[in-house]
Amino acid sequence: MTIKEAVDQYLAYIEVEKGRSAKTSENYGRYLTRFEKWLAEEEKKDPAKMKAESLTLDSARKYRLFLNRTLNAKGEPLKKITQNYHVIALRGLLKYLAKIDIKTLPAEQVELARQDQRTVDFLEEEDLERLLQSPDSRTLRGLRDCAILETLFSTGLRVSELCGLNRHEINLEKGELSVRGKGGKVRVVFFSDRAIAALQQYLAKRYDLDKALFVRVPKGKAPRFNQGDDWRLTPRSIQRLIKKYAIKAGIIGKKVTPHVMRHSFGTDLLRSGADIRSVQALLGHSNISTTQVYTHVTDKHLKEIHEAFHGRMRRKK
Repeated sequence: MTIKEAVDQYLAYIEVEKGRSAKTSENYGRYLTRFEKWLAEEEKKDPAKMKAESLTLDSARKYRLFLNRTLNAKGEPLKKITQNYHVIALRGLLKYLAKIDIKTLPAEQVELARQDQRTVDFLEEEDLERLLQSPDSRTLRGLRDCAILETLFSTGLRVSELCGLNRHEINLEKGELSVRGKGGKVRVVFFSDRAIAALQQYLAKRYDLDKALFVRVPKGKAPRFNQGDDWRLTPRSIQRLIKKYAIKAGIIGKKVTPHVMRHSFGTDLLRSGADIRSVQALLGHSNISTTQVYTHVTDKHLKEIHEAFHGRMRRKK
């Protein structure tokens, strides 16, 4: 099997058999295309003619060096996380080759670049409360926006998950929802009393038959919904909506996005005493290390411990 054939088969494998999204497959395709182009220049051979067995550790090291020296469109070095996305795609290809019994470079020998510890942006309680109260609840649009904000903070949903919700999936009596997240994994999320109340008020004013939970609201005193039109809100619509209300709420110097709402959800749980494994399940993280990025902002009790015990022996003298 040639390297080109291996890449094509691997991309089909992750989309069909592994159930990855088309976007993930597209990204992996872009990363591996860069690898193929680099390999063609480095080896002076066409990847369509190179055997998959010919991949070596030396090639992987040279490729990592190439990534580290590559500049982006702004003329800046690629970020470590971007470099690692490329390497993860390559390791995935190597694991696939091992799976189909093609002897080549073991994936575990290709190391990722060491990254600085990630940080998360989240809203403090006062900013969050102003944001949640910023929509005008006297209008259908305001009721919808209030329901969106409350739902995001109550559930920690990704924006794509939020946009994909349908009315018939929501059980407000139980206050919970099964949602299919990344990789097709299903998890349960829960609605707070405030989110339930906001959703009830919004749905009570809906007069269209669209199945989507959150839809566009036409302008005008008597807005009309044309049957057959796609009224479902898009992730971009939600991003603009949150940005508008962040400005209205007077949140300055911080970029407020749907993912910041998700970070605020996770941070709030951990600060309130939830264990990290439960937060991992609620956020739908496959790996606990993804959830651990929140812990450095949730140890507020450490300051209390420091104040209570530091210098205690000197104070007794």
